[in-house]
Amino acid sequence: MLTQDLETKTTAIAQPQLYGLSATHLVDFEANVKGSINDYRESLLLEPRTLKAFLSLKQAALIAGFDLCICSAYRNFDRQLAIWNAKARGQRALLDNNSQPIVHENLSPDELIDAILLWSALPGASRHHWGTDLDVYDANKITKAELQLVSHEYQLGGPCYALAQWLSLHGPEYGFYFPYQAGLSGVSPEPWHISYFPVAACYLADYDSHDLIQLIAQSDISPKAALLARLSDIVDSHVRFVAPLPVLDPKP
Repeated sequence: MLTQDLETKTTAIAQPQLYGLSATHLVDFEANVKGSINDYRESLLLEPRTLKAFLSLKQAALIAGFDLCICSAYRNFDRQLAIWNAKARGQRALLDNNSQPIVHENLSPDELIDAILLWSALPGASRHHWGTDLDVYDANKITKAELQLVSHEYQLGGPCYALAQWLSLHGPEYGFYFPYQAGLSGVSPEPWHISYFPVAACYLADYDSHDLIQLIAQSDISPKAALLARLSDIVDSHVRFVAPLPVLDPKP
């Protein structure tokens, strides 16, 4: 596995969990939810404090009438690299800001990078590496098999619209918010992506772009030369530039 090879080679990286190179800090969500009705095809890993908070959020959502389920949680470097390369090499669809297909042919390397970054993180630069971030949906309204994770599913008239509105209002009470919001993040708005900010904020503070440069230089990624020339800017615009943390009203 590439992650194992990279972790062996990059001994200078003090916190491999920040870049999807290690999952030893995570726990299995499925193992902590007895009798779960979710149809999980693979283990869903979360950071322990995130898991505890999410279980409380899930219970509150259930009381409010939602079946809050996880579509995707942890993804390692290998998985994110596979997603990236599939888009870079024309094996997976590229979508614009309106979730409409982008013609892959004739894009320059920089145009290709920009198109992929609209909806997919660079491997080593995804918040999904941390176990603090997850993609969610309302299983009362749509199945995981039907879900596409596109904007219209979470907009007015979409099956997950009411859930997104509820999460926006009540998620911060449990430590969760939307890091990708219009005009407030380099990544396109993702009303399905929630983050446990008490831990994610600490991980973000520790993130080091020099480690990412080392990882990308050692990986089989396309288009590598163009990416290496832009990595520092990509970290600033797509890792560090996220919506500000919510300000919570003090409890009486």
